[in-house]
Amino acid sequence: MKPGVQAQVALVLHAHLPYVRHPEHARFYEESWLFEAITECYLPLAWKMEAWSADGLPWRLSLTVTPTLAEMLGDVLLMDRYREHLRSMLELGRRELDRTALVPPLRALAEDAMARLRCCESIPVPGRWLLGEFRRHQEAGHLEILGCAATHALLPLLTSEPASIRAQIETGVAVYRRWFGRAPRGFWLPECGWVPELESALLAAGIEWVVLEGHGVTHGTPAPHSSLFRPVRTPGGLVAVGRDPASARQVWSRSVGYPGDPRYREFHRDLGHDADWDYVGPYLPTGRRTFTGFKYHRITGPDVPAEAKAVYERPAALEAVESHAAHFVSERLRIGREVLGILGQVPLMVAPYDAELFGHWWHEGPEFLDQVMRRMLAPGSGIEAVSPHDEIRTDLPLSMPATSSWGDGGHFGVWLDPSNAEMQTPLRRAGATMGRLVDRFSSRAVSPLEDRALCQAGRELLMAQASDWPFLVKMNTAGDYPNRRFQAHLERFHQLAAWLESEPADPSIVIPMLNDLEWRSPLFPELDWRLWRR
Repeated sequence: MKPGVQAQVALVLHAHLPYVRHPEHARFYEESWLFEAITECYLPLAWKMEAWSADGLPWRLSLTVTPTLAEMLGDVLLMDRYREHLRSMLELGRRELDRTALVPPLRALAEDAMARLRCCESIPVPGRWLLGEFRRHQEAGHLEILGCAATHALLPLLTSEPASIRAQIETGVAVYRRWFGRAPRGFWLPECGWVPELESALLAAGIEWVVLEGHGVTHGTPAPHSSLFRPVRTPGGLVAVGRDPASARQVWSRSVGYPGDPRYREFHRDLGHDADWDYVGPYLPTGRRTFTGFKYHRITGPDVPAEAKAVYERPAALEAVESHAAHFVSERLRIGREVLGILGQVPLMVAPYDAELFGHWWHEGPEFLDQVMRRMLAPGSGIEAVSPHDEIRTDLPLSMPATSSWGDGGHFGVWLDPSNAEMQTPLRRAGATMGRLVDRFSSRAVSPLEDRALCQAGRELLMAQASDWPFLVKMNTAGDYPNRRFQAHLERFHQLAAWLESEPADPSIVIPMLNDLEWRSPLFPELDWRLWRR
């Protein structure tokens, strides 16, 4: 710890998207989720990291790259489609430069958008470049990359099938090893979902620390005397850090959070929704209106209707960034001093956020992160930027954290809502079926075709278990897509299970099925179906 430190701040960004890949269609609407995140979030974040390093700053940041996101970033088909997406947006941008030529404020915003797109286009293989950059910064000691469950399953809902928990964790660790060349030390629990039953599986996978929602730590047994401001160690030796609610509220809160400032860019007013269809339609995937990134309006006010939004003013937005970053850092220092006076030790404040907030939902988010990092690293700031792993010591207080998540209400209600709760029963049944299959085939020699079928059954089950599907159903933001994906993976799983259980099994049935499914979803090549052995 450097001299004069009165607070330690661990910024933790959670980068995650569900696995969306549809080679059976020339263009697929939901693949734009990935394309928007690369352009607006992941590449700007990597460029900020490079700038910090180029300036010789001793920066420290933690980042989750979930297995599904890593697999998509490394996918040749998806990256070819991303480059086609960029070409389309650049063509639209050239038309926008002409359209706005006589309106200087709009023309300047169109030029800014085009400059960002050209920067993205300059990287030949953006997905693999990103993975390589993150790995390079980790090896340099600046970035701590966290592991995650294979398909971002809400692990506490799988406790009736412990083998599924093991498969989610161990497969996620294997994917991490392939992309980052080592095992993860930290692990992002999807949705920060925790129950004590997860401890043994995490420790068995070599995981050293996890991030929890704040009340998971403060309501632990026994309650830690240092509250949220130091890590705790479970009886088995897993270290847990809790989310700092004050730093969360300042960024996430709809009413008082920074991103709601009227000077910031309005997310929902986008050319893709505003322009005449004949003008913008050729540039939108699958003939549906969606976001293009060409946005010309600011938030203006919380109750201002969309059609009355004022034109975005970039200098005013950057002034807001500077003010908010200064406030964020000063608040961390103020709270740090108060806690230091009470506890007699420098507090650790863990500030985890979805990475996609910074740049996608909050256009100025990357600039905010940059300002926050630079202010914390300034001489005499009184703050040290750390990774939670930096603060793992042998003298941590013992406590078993309480059941918790960072979902609305602090537990699992989002994923057990009347709109989606019925998903859980077929998932439990499928998990039991997979366990039964693995127990059966583990006791004898397995043919290459049976091995393929068992691996693909495991992939389909993992993909069905993703927490994204019930979340999107509950939020009602993706139409029937999440339900269709959920049902499709379960149906494919049961088709493979039926073939594996048939006597005698007919190869002519399963070979075309496997060829098709492996072509559609070529993820997790290292998957080991024996992980489901009970």
